[in-house]
Amino acid sequence: MAKIQMTTPLVEMDGDEMTRILWQLIKDKLILPYIDLKTEYYDLGLKYRDETDDQVTVDSANATLKYGVAVKCATITPNAARMTEYSLKKMYKSPNGTIRAILDGTVFRAPIMVKGIEPNVRSWEKPIVLARHAYGDVYKNVEIDVPGPGKAELVFTGADGTEIRETIHEFDGPGIIQGVHNIDKSIESFAKACFEYALSLKQDLWLGTKDTISKTYDRTFREIFENIFETEYKAKFEEAGITYFYTLIDDAVARVMKSKGGFIWACKNYDGDVMSDMVSSAFGSLAMMTSVLVSPSGVYEYEAAHGTVQRHYYKHLKGEETSTNPVATIFAWTGALRKRGELDGIKELVEYADRMEKATLSTIESGKMTKDLALITTLSDVTALNTEQFIDAIADTYNNL
Repeated sequence: MAKIQMTTPLVEMDGDEMTRILWQLIKDKLILPYIDLKTEYYDLGLKYRDETDDQVTVDSANATLKYGVAVKCATITPNAARMTEYSLKKMYKSPNGTIRAILDGTVFRAPIMVKGIEPNVRSWEKPIVLARHAYGDVYKNVEIDVPGPGKAELVFTGADGTEIRETIHEFDGPGIIQGVHNIDKSIESFAKACFEYALSLKQDLWLGTKDTISKTYDRTFREIFENIFETEYKAKFEEAGITYFYTLIDDAVARVMKSKGGFIWACKNYDGDVMSDMVSSAFGSLAMMTSVLVSPSGVYEYEAAHGTVQRHYYKHLKGEETSTNPVATIFAWTGALRKRGELDGIKELVEYADRMEKATLSTIESGKMTKDLALITTLSDVTALNTEQFIDAIADTYNNL
């Protein structure tokens, strides 16, 4: 059968450790036999990032702005141990953080639901999409370890020399201080990305902050969302038959736990980090979670929500068998190829993505799965496969659909 032809390349961002192994297996067994794959390739493996002083990460993000769609493998964000392990020049920033900043994007994460992997929350019947603001808060904080008694102040000095000063606390002994910030422009981009994504999925959108306590910081999120919704999106939401509403973050958590799912939950950066892990764990596994970075200008970067699976990689290097779940990485590729097909008007690419996702889920539902899923499935007569066997089983299912 003739391979599906592409007209515009995807930006391909390779990664690290076990997910890099999965990346190549997925391409070799599930993509290249069916698609004449066109990509602009960037090696975001830690060694090459070090060789290029992380310029490759910047280049890959700029290429994504140019082509509109990217697919990214999981990457290492180095700590002190990684500095030593890889003999790095310096402790580079998170590649995801760098890419998010250049794309001005919002991260949307959603569980991949499959029969036999049941949510721990009994009421959840549909996926819950987490929209995480990807700028500011504790991820760009400034901290002080207070040595002893003294006064802590919050000071802003305007470009014209005007000063705003607030007392934080009068310390009578040691303590700690943390300063966080955000900018209106980034919050506006976050809001627009959320509204656009809600319209694309035709799902309700929730925003939760704590503006009763944080009467300036959190209230700003609420007000920006409300202003943009009222002036730009209210009529569009009514036409689509969906709703937007604001609620306190603690009320949102209570609502989420009693809901049936099927909506988008917008959170500030740290809230989104924590809540996406909660939702993914309750639905089954981070290895069954999609993640897409969407910019207000309509640029998409797809990836798996999990890390590089370091423990399995070390086993792989020793020649030991691994049973690493590739589902989220497969769905990153299918998500990117589907979006490329939609943008370029290539229905065969869209149909391929739909069929490959169906084959992946059907394989699991037939009782063939990786060890992590075999340990939590409600299905009987299950076969736990190693990494390559599972990918081969998906290929067989795809060919027989």
